Amino acid sequence: MPTSRTGRPPVQRASRRPAVPRQARENPVQQLYSRARKAWDRPLTAYYLILGGSLLITVLGLVMVYSASQITALQMSLPGSFFFRKQFLAAVIGAVLLLIASRMPVKLHRALAYPILAGAVFLMALVQVPGIGMSVNGNQNWISLGGSFQIQPSEFGKLALVLWASDLLARKQDRKLLTQWKHMLVPLVPVAFLLLGLIMLGGDMGTAIILTAILFGLLWLAGAPTRLFVGVLSVAGLIGMILIKTSPNRMARLACIGATEPRSGGADCWQAVHGIYALASGGIFGSGLGASVEKWGQLPEAHTDFIFAVTGEELGLAGTLSVLALFAALGYAGIRVAGRTEDPFVRYAAGGVTTWITAQAVINIGAVLGLLPIAGVPLPLFSYGGSALLPTMFAVGLLIAFARDDPAARMALSMRQPRFGRKRAGGAVPARGPRRWNTMRRRAPSARSSGER
Repeated sequence: MPTSRTGRPPVQRASRRPAVPRQARENPVQQLYSRARKAWDRPLTAYYLILGGSLLITVLGLVMVYSASQITALQMSLPGSFFFRKQFLAAVIGAVLLLIASRMPVKLHRALAYPILAGAVFLMALVQVPGIGMSVNGNQNWISLGGSFQIQPSEFGKLALVLWASDLLARKQDRKLLTQWKHMLVPLVPVAFLLLGLIMLGGDMGTAIILTAILFGLLWLAGAPTRLFVGVLSVAGLIGMILIKTSPNRMARLACIGATEPRSGGADCWQAVHGIYALASGGIFGSGLGASVEKWGQLPEAHTDFIFAVTGEELGLAGTLSVLALFAALGYAGIRVAGRTEDPFVRYAAGGVTTWITAQAVINIGAVLGLLPIAGVPLPLFSYGGSALLPTMFAVGLLIAFARDDPAARMALSMRQPRFGRKRAGGAVPARGPRRWNTMRRRAPSARSSGER
């Protein structure tokens, strides 16, 4: 064995390991995208989007109702906060309904379908009784509750149609009857036409359009054949054209699409044009909360149908885009709940509620932008009106209940660590490592000592 100069055996150096190429670091944009995608794919994403989005829309709507309704209230010799207080009371009651609906089991929702439908039909028929029904802005679709409180039964007809039709289609799907066109249409379409007829007796074309959109959304989810879908759509379109042609008021609303002058083609387009003026004067960040000019008597229905125009004037493009983003998030979450469930009732109900809120928001915002005729429907969860707010918040509670009922969401909720921990009889709560939310796998049990049993 060779020795070194000092007489000691030479030290054997460890052989160098082959160089391992380092993995290229991800681009910061890619890291942000991957993190956002992981967060987006979490099981509770739909739950938080529905809950947070609906509450933000409602709170922002309360602020804008207070701002947009002050001048109208003062012109009517009422306190400036009159409409805000009524809307706030409706929001409190709606929050209670949302909480109740979100905690109710699916079986109870299905059991309430027929009573809600019967009650809605009774109230909608009661509107046409002289001395009970009231006419507001030319539409006979209100019932007075005494004082300044009124109720619009047609708004509850939307919720009734969603629940009843979802239960009906779910039972027929369980029996494999939806492959026959007569079982798909009967009695769904006749009952929907009954509700539409009661609504049209009062002259409310806007609510009838929303109800028709809900019907088509449910037929689409049920897998209606294209020829059947097109046939029902053609019949509904023909009836709608006849109703529009026979009404000068509705023809005038069609003539105001894209109008830039108050008098366009002989039609009175004052409301549509001043809605465009309000949006155009808002700029990027708006004139400031409460600083709208159009609400000073120039823009009719500033706190109801055209509250989006006042929002654009006071909060600007940033405010209107924020409202659109909240509605888009709410619509995406509803579609996600409907697409990931195995329960047919949940799929139909979630799809129906999503169609209802999305279609109504599109029709309202499209009318304010001058892209659609003015239908007289409020912006969901945002415009003034307790009759529209209460059933909509109950429907949002349905979506929350369905989002919580998803198996992955239930497991994620059960795995959440309590905020303050749970005390045990022996003393403090044992320390736990950070909980990872990007996996649903169970952890291996901790190692035990040899003496532990």
